[in-house]
Amino acid sequence: VWFLETEKIPVMRGQWFIDGTWQPLEEEESNLIELEHLNCFRGQQLQESFDVEVSKPVDGKEAIHSLKLSRNHVDWHSVDEVYLYSDATTSKIARTVTQKLGFSKASSSGTRLHRGYVEEATLEDKPPQISHIVFVVHGIGQKMDQGRIIKNTAMMRDTARKIEEKYFSHLATRVEFLPVEWRSKLTLDGDTVDSITPDKVRGLRDMLNSSAMDIMYYTSPLYRDELVKGLQQELNRLYTLFCSRNPEFEEKGGKVSIVSHSLGCVITYDIMTGWNPVTLYEQLLQKEEEELEDSWMSYEEQRLLEELYRTKQRLKEIEERLHGLKESTVPKPPVLKFKVENFFCMGSPLAVFLALRGIRPGNSGSQDHILPRTICNRLLNIFHPTDPVAYRLEPLILKHYSNILPVQIHWYNTANPLPYEHMKPSFLNPTKEPTSVTDSESASTVPSPTTSPVMVRRHYGESITNIGKASILGAASIGKGLGGMLFSRFGRSSTASPQTLEVGKDGAEGEDKKTTTVGTPPLSHSSSGFLEPIVELEHRIDFELREGLVESRYWSAVTSHTAYWSSLDVALFLLTFMYKHDQEDGDKSNLDSI
Repeated sequence: VWFLETEKIPVMRGQWFIDGTWQPLEEEESNLIELEHLNCFRGQQLQESFDVEVSKPVDGKEAIHSLKLSRNHVDWHSVDEVYLYSDATTSKIARTVTQKLGFSKASSSGTRLHRGYVEEATLEDKPPQISHIVFVVHGIGQKMDQGRIIKNTAMMRDTARKIEEKYFSHLATRVEFLPVEWRSKLTLDGDTVDSITPDKVRGLRDMLNSSAMDIMYYTSPLYRDELVKGLQQELNRLYTLFCSRNPEFEEKGGKVSIVSHSLGCVITYDIMTGWNPVTLYEQLLQKEEEELEDSWMSYEEQRLLEELYRTKQRLKEIEERLHGLKESTVPKPPVLKFKVENFFCMGSPLAVFLALRGIRPGNSGSQDHILPRTICNRLLNIFHPTDPVAYRLEPLILKHYSNILPVQIHWYNTANPLPYEHMKPSFLNPTKEPTSVTDSESASTVPSPTTSPVMVRRHYGESITNIGKASILGAASIGKGLGGMLFSRFGRSSTASPQTLEVGKDGAEGEDKKTTTVGTPPLSHSSSGFLEPIVELEHRIDFELREGLVESRYWSAVTSHTAYWSSLDVALFLLTFMYKHDQEDGDKSNLDSI
């Protein structure tokens, strides 16, 4: 029996199963049927193959043995032809009528039973090798519903299995999802918050104490470390336990990814990067010192300030020496015992936390600006467009991406979807931006087959677009060149023709043939007057689920934050990136054999 925090789940060995559904009979009835079956047919040979039509009913055969149960009875027509009948009055009447009409008892009201499962077990039977494990980290609210992350992970695992059977059944490996429950073991303030909670509308207050209070705990310098250590230790414990039970996992280069939800994204990020509020405090002190140096002060103030700096510098040197001595005697273990291959954020407020910590857009399109590749190979931010807790990450790396749509996640049943790395960026609101061509000309322009169609901006993008305008000098227009979607500004020459806004082949192939997007100043021009390709992201990070056609946005705003677990679209997206290397290796081996 597997024990959870609040319930126990029995694990039983099935003996007799219902034909068609292959659901096991209740244990009590199954044991009685098994005992009777062994008494009557022990030593007799079953049919050698399971390839026969197992659901074909017997017709015209008399029962050679029967067993009366409390509410049913069982007839044996042969050693492997067993039928269960209900003894309810209505069932008896229906059975009598159908038999008088010429139907056999078995075909009219019997349920065929099978001893053992549909296929015989062999010594070679074993689950596929696990090549990738995924730790699933919960966010707030776990205290309110303990064990919820286990159920959510089970939903995600079941959904992923359906996707694997449909799209990845040809691969000899599989992905395993493991829940990480870190909240229930924490002590935090004990029951102090509960003791100061008023009794009126107690249900609502308890719900807030059990959910939103986790955010306040994490922003508290007193309890933040306890939350971080709780998740860190649980991740390392589960990884060590998994490797002890699967010793070949590390030897064969098994990979580890993390799927985090809500506040769990922030805590996981801080664990991977080692971020601590103390570093932010030191940065603020340094900034204050620089401001003081620039301000006017008297001779006495200046002398005292210099003495303070020397004292601080001396204190810092002593702390570093002491820290070095400790490290030389006791080697510091790594924060995590594994390298993170993919970090999937779902419904994540991480961007808000980073913005409030002073992270600002840079001039490089590398993920390293917020999460170095040495720590995590790939960062992916998944969100529903109406999720009120989720925020975008790309504009924190390059500001002009606030004016570019996040990548749309494919529906799971899309036929021949375009690979995500080949999807072109689309402007949030191209129709409202002034262009260098006339209105009539732009209205008649049809996207060529080599470019992505312009997507009309959604309602949620209005405020983002207004913010993003600050990063674009002048007005933006959509280029019609080979580079796909390109945004440029008006040329200063009043005689410039529409053709001067097109990008030549050489320009489109710059930056390693990447699709060019709107850029930040300064905008560089080539000698021919064309706009040069501007900095873009190495990999897209923001991925958005598609809204349902009849979905209410107000109702969706309430339900979308917890809708990721059972989404087939999310499951396909996760597996697409986790099976990426396996598929590439398989394609390569197929080419080699050809």
